[in-house]
Amino acid sequence: MRIRYIVIVLMYASIGVELFSQEFKHETGSAVGTSFYLGDANRTKLFFHSGAAGGGIYRYNFNLQWTLKATFLGGVISGDTKDSGNRFPGYQQESFKRSLADVGIQAEFHFFRYSDGYEYLDTKPYTPYLFAGAGATFAGGEKPFVGLNVPLGVGFKYKLNNRMNVGAEFSMRKLFRDDLDVTEHTSEWSLNAPFGIESSFLKNQDWYSFALIYLTWNFGLRETPCH
Repeated sequence: MRIRYIVIVLMYASIGVELFSQEFKHETGSAVGTSFYLGDANRTKLFFHSGAAGGGIYRYNFNLQWTLKATFLGGVISGDTKDSGNRFPGYQQESFKRSLADVGIQAEFHFFRYSDGYEYLDTKPYTPYLFAGAGATFAGGEKPFVGLNVPLGVGFKYKLNNRMNVGAEFSMRKLFRDDLDVTEHTSEWSLNAPFGIESSFLKNQDWYSFALIYLTWNFGLRETPCH
């Protein structure tokens, strides 16, 4: 009987992550934190003119190290050219403030096999992680903004118990337009290509960021194989 048990354990360990993927398939919760903008009115200063942010998170857990995450976030961003360190043509000055909504999907990679069980798989109840994906940005105002974004980020999560997780993450959203900081219709000078240089993939594109803490709950118990 003991030999049979050892053989079963070794067999499961060899299959590892594929067999014992996760105790639960699903994870959902909420996040709060801050958001800020990087662009012509703020070139390099992190958390400068930051505003409140928050929203919802959903994860589908493929296995102990890979997760597909959907986020539904909102935040407030602002900027002022007086604080930018840039000198614009004609000494023009501009400021803005706007609320935005962000919807996205990201693939998330855990550095450690994340679980509070299956110790023979060298699991841990905590892990740092990386994520990347694709999303869409919506901002209102007199000149509405709609655009695609690429989220890139890092995070850390910890299991409070079998069902509850707490975590923190920081992400940057790269946009493919230069007018997130333009809130009014105008034919005059604006922060959309303020130096008269047309935007390209690497030049004059706006970014924004989320720094969040979150609490999530696991559900949808995954069936384990019979043996």
